[in-house]
Order: sequence, then structure tokens, then C-alpha cells
Amino acid sequence: MELVYTPTREDIVDAVRVQLRHGSFRLLRWLMPLAAGLAFLATALLLTGPAEPDVGGAILLGGLGLLVVVLKPLTVRLTARQVYAMVERQGEHRASLDEDGVRWVTGVLETTARWQMTPRYFETPTQFVLLSGDKGRAGIAALPKRGLADPADVDRLRELLDRNITRM
Repeated sequence: MELVYTPTREDIVDAVRVQLRHGSFRLLRWLMPLAAGLAFLATALLLTGPAEPDVGGAILLGGLGLLVVVLKPLTVRLTARQVYAMVERQGEHRASLDEDGVRWVTGVLETTARWQMTPRYFETPTQFVLLSGDKGRAGIAALPKRGLADPADVDRLRELLDRNITRM
């Protein structure tokens, strides 16, 4: 089975979003709001506590909490921007999948990954995102459905993936 595609920014955003939910950064999804909440709580305590209000400390902690609140929704886009800068230079991608694994060929790169390297996958409406087998699932690979020659190949690809790796 073969896919031919040129990755888009939205492909990368979609893959990074999957990685943040199911991969190495899923802890970050919970830590950022917790850190912001603690910063705002500390700000309130500094301003309303029994001691003299510490306006400077409250401004600092409130600012840090606000920074976390602003950065959380931007995390996906900022990460995807960095990844896309690297992927964009590779041009057209050709991915060949069989019972052994996946082989990618681009204008500047040729690599093969056995299924043990990417033992899990997640399907989005537009692509299949393969997650690496390391503890944090830090590595990702995206296979956009539009890269398939025939829309019926989506089901064949899903069956191939289901036979060889675990759907999340």
C-alpha cells in the first residue's frame, strides 16, 4: 500500500495535537492549568492575606499565571510550526506500508520503521498518526488519507494497521 503526499501545516498541527493528548506531552496538558491556578491562588493570597499586601509579588505571580494561560492554547501551533519547518524542506513524501512496517522516501530522506518502532496509532478525520514505542511516545508520523490513490484504500490501510499495531 502506498501514499503520496506533501505534508501541510494542518497535517502537522493535527499530528502534534494527537501527540499532546496521547504522547509524551499529555502530562503538560494537566500541569499548565494547575500551574496557572496555583499562580492565581498565590496572587490572591499575596493581596488578601493577613500580612501586608505584596503588590510586586502579586504582579509577578499573576503575570506568570497569565503567561501560562496564554501559552497553553498556543502550544500546539508553536510546536507544529517548528516541526513543519523541518518537514516542509523534504518536499513530497512517498510512504509504502506492508506487513513489516513503513518506508518513507522524500526528496532528501529515506527511512524504514518496523512496526515495533510505531506500535500505536490514532485515527483522525484526515489522517492516521503513528506514535513511537518509547515510554513517552515522543515520536510521531502522520499518514494523511488524501495521500491514498483511492478512497477505498482508507479501509485497507486501517485493516493493515489494525493487524500490526494497536489503535488508540
